[in-house]
Amino acid sequence: MSGRPAHGPARRSRAIVVDAPGEHRLVEREVPEPGPGEVRVRVAAAGICLSDRELYDGHRAPGYVRYPVVPGHEWSGTVEAVGAGVDPALAGRPCVAEGFRSCGTCERCRYGDTSLCTAGYAETGFTEPGAFADHLVIPARLLHPLPHGVDLRAAALLEPAAVVAAAVRAGRPRPGERIAVVGAGTLGLLAVQWLAASSPAELAVVDPRTERAAQALAFGAGRALSPAEADDVSGRYDLVVETAGAPTTAASSCLLARRGGRVVLTGMFAAGATGIDPVRLSVSQLELRSVFGASSAAWADAVRAFSAGLLDPAPLVTHTFPLERFDGALALVGGGAPGTGKVLLRP
Repeated sequence: MSGRPAHGPARRSRAIVVDAPGEHRLVEREVPEPGPGEVRVRVAAAGICLSDRELYDGHRAPGYVRYPVVPGHEWSGTVEAVGAGVDPALAGRPCVAEGFRSCGTCERCRYGDTSLCTAGYAETGFTEPGAFADHLVIPARLLHPLPHGVDLRAAALLEPAAVVAAAVRAGRPRPGERIAVVGAGTLGLLAVQWLAASSPAELAVVDPRTERAAQALAFGAGRALSPAEADDVSGRYDLVVETAGAPTTAASSCLLARRGGRVVLTGMFAAGATGIDPVRLSVSQLELRSVFGASSAAWADAVRAFSAGLLDPAPLVTHTFPLERFDGALALVGGGAPGTGKVLLRP
């Protein structure tokens, strides 16, 4: 039944709208109604990441944003109402959802590579309305229900956790291997936590920030290295997972890998990044993979790991703001201040 609620819906709904780079407003509107095949979610928490900052600053690549837009692609919430054709039992269920609006019918989708859909790019929070709002309407097919009583504040980080799950799928860690994670931001620390569960012989993290290195050790890394110290262990690691997206980290990650090793790139690189040495790539017979977003299967892995307690993103959250303080929240992201981890908006 269209618009069937779990609880009486609020009369109005607020949202942050970015009209153009550097221009935003907090709007109040009618509570959106889900159409056929859709659900309305009451947003519990939404994370702000560097891609949201790029969207706001106007630095996101053309074709990967459509203004005006309500940002917010990292989020959690509770199903509040369901549209026609959607299981009414979903109402009241905690949830997250995939961001990519894949078509489900193209060749790549049929292969399970839903993040590589060839029907055209569409993603919640970039080209479709996102979760910097009280309510969010999404296709029910993208929904991943969570157990009742789950920590929705921590669940807001399941989007980056799904990207890490995609990297782990690509990297295929095996017990007893030497593994390095390059970068100790949100993706890097989640990768450390996940890879620690694979029983590595060695798990190292490379990051110039001492406070981030300390957190990586708490998340399960056995050693923390500065980039200069990493130069001394070139060729040591069976698997290297790059998460930083810094100008030099794709090339330096390949240098860390042993001959015949595996490298997975998850960072989003900008034009002008240092190229990977093709000579080393060929003579070392490296297996190199990149990750763009997360497939449906990777999302399922992340939700399963979180629900089972294998992943606990909660310690990564350092700041929480209401929608009214979007300016202050955004200013923290990418500022590099010590002690700033994941910043959340809580409608």
